[in-house]
Amino acid sequence: MSLSAICVYCGSSPGTNPRFLKGARAMGEAMAARGSALVYGGSRFGMMGAVADAVLDAGGQAIGILPRGLATKEAGHPGLNELHMVGSMHERKAMMIEKSQAFIAMPGGMGTLEELCEVITWSQLGIHRRPIGLLNLEGYFDPFLTFLKHAVESGFLKAEHLDLLLVDADPNALLDKMEAFEWPLTQIWMDRTEI
Repeated sequence: MSLSAICVYCGSSPGTNPRFLKGARAMGEAMAARGSALVYGGSRFGMMGAVADAVLDAGGQAIGILPRGLATKEAGHPGLNELHMVGSMHERKAMMIEKSQAFIAMPGGMGTLEELCEVITWSQLGIHRRPIGLLNLEGYFDPFLTFLKHAVESGFLKAEHLDLLLVDADPNALLDKMEAFEWPLTQIWMDRTEI
């Protein structure tokens, strides 16, 4: 599967471990080397800024989407190939999804988790069939993955839905998995035309 544009969800903060930023830069370099454009939230700070800087420094394309209300707080990245200013968080997320062939989550906070869970849910429902990757830097997402297994054991998540989430700590290994991805579900909950 060709991944010409990948949506990356991650924090506008750098986190407490310097290896988070190092991993974000490695992800950006790996994407640019494969010709995958970055689609992300548009900030120049934290993990978001690190992955964008790495893509741009490697000669890749970076597209930011930033709500006007966050423009002063997240300070849009000045070097992007495209920076779209939108009216709301809902418009931001919709445009990020629309412009992407795949999704990757890296360390971040509530916003990152919310965006990740949304694209997993949409895949589970059959709204899209695109690969979803989790770059598990320094085991950051281990508690989240444990929770998902608990949700399966508790009967709130089907085991096959875990196969929608591709996990690796290495950017290139994760991209390999995403390029080889085939949507695994044989049953979906609703027709895309109903949504």
